[in-house]
Amino acid sequence: MSRPIHRLLALGPLVATVAAAPAERVPDYGARLERFAYPFPVSMFPLTVLGEAAEMAYMDLVPPRPNGRAIVLLHGKNFCGATWEATARALVNAGYRVVIPDQLGFCKSSKPRAAQYSFEGLASNTDRLLKSLGITHATIVGHSMGGMLAMRYAIMFPAAVDRLVLVNPLGLRDRSEDGLPYTDVDTLWAGERRTTPASIKAYQLENYYHGQWRPAYDRWVAMQAGMYAGTGRDQVALAQAKTAEMIKTQPVAHELYRIKAPTTLMIGTLDKTAFGRAQMPASLRSFLQAIPQIAPEAARKIPRARLLKLDGLGHSPQVEDPAQFNRALLGVLSEAANR
Repeated sequence: MSRPIHRLLALGPLVATVAAAPAERVPDYGARLERFAYPFPVSMFPLTVLGEAAEMAYMDLVPPRPNGRAIVLLHGKNFCGATWEATARALVNAGYRVVIPDQLGFCKSSKPRAAQYSFEGLASNTDRLLKSLGITHATIVGHSMGGMLAMRYAIMFPAAVDRLVLVNPLGLRDRSEDGLPYTDVDTLWAGERRTTPASIKAYQLENYYHGQWRPAYDRWVAMQAGMYAGTGRDQVALAQAKTAEMIKTQPVAHELYRIKAPTTLMIGTLDKTAFGRAQMPASLRSFLQAIPQIAPEAARKIPRARLLKLDGLGHSPQVEDPAQFNRALLGVLSEAANR
């Protein structure tokens, strides 16, 4: 599998004080996280968006003792490729080649103002990236929004997917059927402009970490908040608003039967995430079920799916307890390899 020579981002040292700093005092990391260090070298895959040059950031990790298999790790909406660090290290040590993209509009990738985001477009970009790296098939692991993207990718490119692993994915239900109304991009954009480190932490504490905060999570709050801290704030907010609308208006839940790859849903049982809760009418909000409640029905709709519960963990098990998550993931992959 050949690796093209794409432009590498210079990586500076990690800011050691981030974890200890108060939530409201985060550095300006830049709209593309130019000043936030990733754990592995970052390359850029060139794209064109409505005639404008753009770049898709990614990390490509080649193991010292390859087992001949590749894995793609897809981040969620409030996450980046860097949040897969512990999982990527475990997979590389087990012999897997690991590719970790930042999707267009997120993190270190470009955020073109004119971009019209779609899961099909993001999936196509990901497929083009993998083909450029000589990867024709892989296990696709998607977390949160990345799980929704992984499902769309598996539907579009079935021959390219050896196995699908969905970690607390969005998209298992069409929230419109639960009464979630449409919110236009301008309204979402205005809301994103009000993002602060405190609002990010409060949301994650309630929904992701079931009220239990650890200092290690501060780095990821700072990473997200740091994109909003400087002159690129408006650009970041617009991309976040457009992709929030994408999640609402481009459901995959009605097409779960089209997923042909063997699929494992890894679900942290304490996850409180229910996409769109803030936009739901107050009279319906209490009826909106979180991911652990809707996952069993979704698993039954996917032809070759099984549900693996991660007891005691929330929305981001790979961040909350990397050791437990990595053992579970490697167990899933080992079972698949032995069949």
